[in-house]
Amino acid sequence: MSKLQVLTIAGSDSGGGAGIQADIKTFQERGVFGTSVITAVTAQNTLGVQGIYKVPLEGVQKQLDSIFSDFSIHGIKTGMLVNETYMELVADELEKYPEIQLVIDPVMIAKGGAHLMENQALETMKFRMVPLATVLTPNIPEAEELSGMAIQTKEDMKKAAKVLQKLGSKNVIIKGGHIENDKWARDYLLMADGKERWYESPRIATEDTHGTGCTFSACITAELAKGQSVEKAVEIAKDFIQAAISHPIEVGHGQGPTNHWAYGEENK
Repeated sequence: MSKLQVLTIAGSDSGGGAGIQADIKTFQERGVFGTSVITAVTAQNTLGVQGIYKVPLEGVQKQLDSIFSDFSIHGIKTGMLVNETYMELVADELEKYPEIQLVIDPVMIAKGGAHLMENQALETMKFRMVPLATVLTPNIPEAEELSGMAIQTKEDMKKAAKVLQKLGSKNVIIKGGHIENDKWARDYLLMADGKERWYESPRIATEDTHGTGCTFSACITAELAKGQSVEKAVEIAKDFIQAAISHPIEVGHGQGPTNHWAYGEENK
């Protein structure tokens, strides 16, 4: 029996907590076969990002050609896309496959504060990448950048989601973890048909959250590839990341990664 195949287009995290490594771990846990196109190699650990080294554009194109010439891809997730030139290349390729579910995690800033997307790339993200998305998964700072508005309340999240949907993304999930003074982590989903849903989970007091955004969007990608609705895919991803944060694995000496096998252990 052929295993469902998915693709992540993102940067590599040598520390293993985010990026390509987090995506592949999540795909494996959710029962899909993960492939990858690496846009940049980062020297990175739980203490921060020590270096970013872009893969030559020819290398990115060759990776894309290799994947699509051999594998039957049912879901694609994008993460760190570096700059507008890389985004244009990826957008040109993805436009050839409108039937494939596409989850865009508009990665801009690492947990430690390092910029993972060059500033001039914002317009390209908004007008080339976002219109291709089945699901867009920004956190609060990313949603503020993309929407051009401040987000401080639940109503702000709803307004921003509508702005982002107007840019072309069919569905928008804004992750509310950056809103302070709240005992709950609240995420807001605006669906293509106008239906909306809030996902809430207890906020966990921990610094070990490196790679949460990558893991969350990778889980959504896997579930969409398996035929789940957007609403159900986000529900599973919310439970998956909650379990991953709730069961720390305590590696490294800084902001540690999440536990990618925790959800599977909880649901044996």
